[in-house]
Amino acid sequence: MTRTTLISALGLLGVAALASLQFQQPLTLTAQWHLIFHPQLAESFDAFNFAYAQLPRLVMTLVVGAMLGLSGSLMQQLTQNPLTSPLTMGTSSGAWLALVVMSLWWPDAIADYSALAAMGGALGAFALILFIAGLNHMTGMPVVISGMVVNILLGAVAGAMILLHQDYAQNVFIWGAGSLAQNGWEQVQWLLPRLSPVVLILVVAPRILTLFRLGHENAQARGLSVIPAFFFLMTLTIWLVSAAVTMVGLIGFIGLLTPNIVRALGARTPRTELLASLVFGALLLLLTDMLAQVLTVWFGQVVPSGVTAAAIGAPALIGFSRRRLKAQDNLAVRLPGSRHSVGLSAVTVLIFLLGLGIMVSFFSQPDQPGLHLAMPDHYQWLLRWPRVLTALSTGTGLALAGVILQRMINNPLASPDILGVSAGATFALVFASLFMGQSLLAGQWGTAMTGSLIVLGLLIIFSKKHHFAPSGVILTGIALSALLQAFVQFCLAGGNQDSYSILQWLAGSTYRVQPEQALWLCALVSLMLILSLASSRGLTLLTVSRGFAQARGLNTALMSLLLLSLVAMLCAVTTATMGPVAFVGLIAPHLAGLLGAHRVKQQLLLGSLIGGVAMVWANWLGQVLVYPAQIAAGTLVAILGALYFLGLLIYNRMTQRSGLV
Repeated sequence: MTRTTLISALGLLGVAALASLQFQQPLTLTAQWHLIFHPQLAESFDAFNFAYAQLPRLVMTLVVGAMLGLSGSLMQQLTQNPLTSPLTMGTSSGAWLALVVMSLWWPDAIADYSALAAMGGALGAFALILFIAGLNHMTGMPVVISGMVVNILLGAVAGAMILLHQDYAQNVFIWGAGSLAQNGWEQVQWLLPRLSPVVLILVVAPRILTLFRLGHENAQARGLSVIPAFFFLMTLTIWLVSAAVTMVGLIGFIGLLTPNIVRALGARTPRTELLASLVFGALLLLLTDMLAQVLTVWFGQVVPSGVTAAAIGAPALIGFSRRRLKAQDNLAVRLPGSRHSVGLSAVTVLIFLLGLGIMVSFFSQPDQPGLHLAMPDHYQWLLRWPRVLTALSTGTGLALAGVILQRMINNPLASPDILGVSAGATFALVFASLFMGQSLLAGQWGTAMTGSLIVLGLLIIFSKKHHFAPSGVILTGIALSALLQAFVQFCLAGGNQDSYSILQWLAGSTYRVQPEQALWLCALVSLMLILSLASSRGLTLLTVSRGFAQARGLNTALMSLLLLSLVAMLCAVTTATMGPVAFVGLIAPHLAGLLGAHRVKQQLLLGSLIGGVAMVWANWLGQVLVYPAQIAAGTLVAILGALYFLGLLIYNRMTQRSGLV
C-alpha cells in the first residue's frame, strides 16, 4: 500500500466525517465550527444536539471503528488466518454474556467493573476456542468453526438468562444490537484512556508479526518466545475488543473485513497493515453508521449500527469465502462410528426412553417436591399433550432434514441450523410478523417455506464452487445466520411487548402451540417421513455420486429437487410452529451412525427416533429445572447440542494428534 493510498483514505475519512455531521443539520458550518471548540455556548436544542449527541457519536464511531479494524488485523496476523476476527473467534459473544450476567445480577457494579467483566468473558471464550482448536490449528477452519459453535452456545445461555429476567433486559436488547448513539461525552471519556494499549501494539507488534510470518519454528530460532508473544498480543487485542464492546455493544464484521480490504489494496508489511486497518476500520464503521442514520429516518425506528454492519458484512463474507477459500482451509471431520449394524437392544432402549419421557411429561407434578407423579386433570392435559406432540414432531422432522442434508452433500456438518436453512424460515416469519402484520403464533408455513427455499437455493449456488466442502458451506451458513441475528436484534431493540414475544418464539418454546397446530405438525411430519423413506433408494444413489446415480437410471435433478423440497418443508413447518431449534438435525444423524445405522433407511428411522427422544426430554427438563420459570426446549437443546459439537471437534483434534485419522 502506497503512502498516497493511505493519505487518500485519511482525506476520504475527513470528508465522510464532515458529511455525517450535515445529515438533517439545521446549523450553519460557522455555527458548527464554533460549537466544536466552545460547546458551552450551545443554547438551542439543535446546538445541544450537535455538541452533545452528534459530535460524541462521530468520535465514538471513529474510535471504535479504528479499534475493531486494528483488533481484526492483529488477530489475523497472529493466527495467519484471514477469517479470524472478534466475531468469528467468539470473543464478542463472551464479552456480551459477561455483561448480560452483570447487568442482571450485579447492576450496581456495571459502572465500575463492566470492562473487566467483558474482558473476563472474552478471555474465557478465547481460552475455550484455543482448547478446542489447538494453538497449531489457528490458521485453518477449525478455529472458525469453534468460534461459530461458541457463539451459538454463549448466545443460547444469554438468551435464556434474558428470558428469565425480562423486566431488567431492555438495556441489554439495545446494547446487543450495537448502538453508537450518544447523549454526552461521558462514554467517550471513559473509553479513550482504556485504549492506551494501542500505542504499545503499534510499537511492539510489527517486529513480532514479521517473525510470525516466517512460521513458529523459524521465529523461535530467531530468538522469539512464540507462545508468550502470542498470548501477550492476543490479550491486548481482547482488551481493546472488550472496551469497545462495553461501550457500544456487538458490532460484527468490521474486524473481519477491514484487514482483508487493506491487504487487497496492497498492504504488505505488518506495520502498514496495522496502520491502514486503523484508518479503514474507522472509515468503514463511519460509512456504516451513516447508512444506519439514513435507515433510521426511512423506517421511523432506530436502526442500530451493528445491524447495518451485519447486513453489509454477511454478503461480503460470502463473497470473500467464494474467492479466497484455499484448499488448506477445508475442514475434514471424522465422526466416531460403529462397525456393527443396528441392534435390537439400541432400538429398545430408545423406545423405552421415548415412552419414559412421554410419561413424565404427562404425569409429573413439578410443583410437588421430588419426582411426584399423578394423573393430570383436564386443564393440565389440555396444556401438556400439544407440547409433547410438538416436541416429538419437531425432533423427528429436524432429524429427518439433517439426515437428508448430510447424505445429499456428503458433509457430516450439514444441518438445517448450521447451513442457515432454519434461519431462512425464521427470517421470513419475523419479517412477515413485523412488516406484514402476520402473527408468529399462527403457523405461517407458506412464509417459512419460502424463506427456507430461498436459503437452500443460495446455499447451493454459493457452495457449488467448492463442491459442498464443509468449510465453504459452513462459512455461508455463518454469514446467513449472522444476517438473521442482525435483523432479530433490530426487532428486539424496539423494546415493546413484541420484542419479548419474538424472543420467546426464537428460543424454541412449545408453550404457545395450539392443539390444532400440534396435530397438523404431527400429520405433516409423518407424511414427510413416509416420503423420505420412499425416496431412500434415490438418496442412497446420490450419496455414492451423481454420475453413479445417473448410470443407474435415476433422474438426479428431479430427486434432488424432491429431497431439498422435503428439507425446506420440514424446516418450515417445525420452525413456524415451535420456533428455531438448533443442533437436533446435526446430532441425531451422528448418533444414529454411532449406533450402527449405515444404510439410508436405517439412519432415517433411527435418527428420527433419536430426535424425537431428545426433544421430548428437553421439553420436560425445561419445564422442571427452574420451576416455576421455564427454559425453552430449543434453548436447552442448543446448549447441549453446542457442547456435543465442541466435543466432536475436540475428538477430531485428539484423534489427529494420536495419528488415528
